Amino acid sequence: MGCESLRGSLVFQTQVYGTSMYPTFNESGDVLLLERVSPRIGRVRSGDVVLVRSPQMPKRVVCKRVVAVEGDPVPVSFFDRTVPEGHVWVEGDNPYTSRDSRHFGPVPTQMVQGRVFCRVSSFCFIARYRII
Repeated sequence: MGCESLRGSLVFQTQVYGTSMYPTFNESGDVLLLERVSPRIGRVRSGDVVLVRSPQMPKRVVCKRVVAVEGDPVPVSFFDRTVPEGHVWVEGDNPYTSRDSRHFGPVPTQMVQGRVFCRVSSFCFIARYRII
């Protein structure tokens, strides 16, 4: 899942596309509103959708759902442990196409870039009717 975002502000807009969060978000793209405060003050909870810097490709930011936070059991049966302090366990809503914590393990909370609080609309709809 790829994304493009605005930097520097506490609330920002991003465009996400790809199949890893399908059916929550459209494969062809959606525009999301995010906030940067919750990750900074440790208020990311299970069920939140977040933007995370990819541990495998640090220049890439991906959109995933927080499934477990520090101290919670890892939700994968072949791991017999808990999420370490200062980390979150993230997974895409489409397990067949998502590269997530099931592949790279828990993610440090410092890598969480923002928390989604609103889906504005489909990216294709906005692109088609953009006023230039």
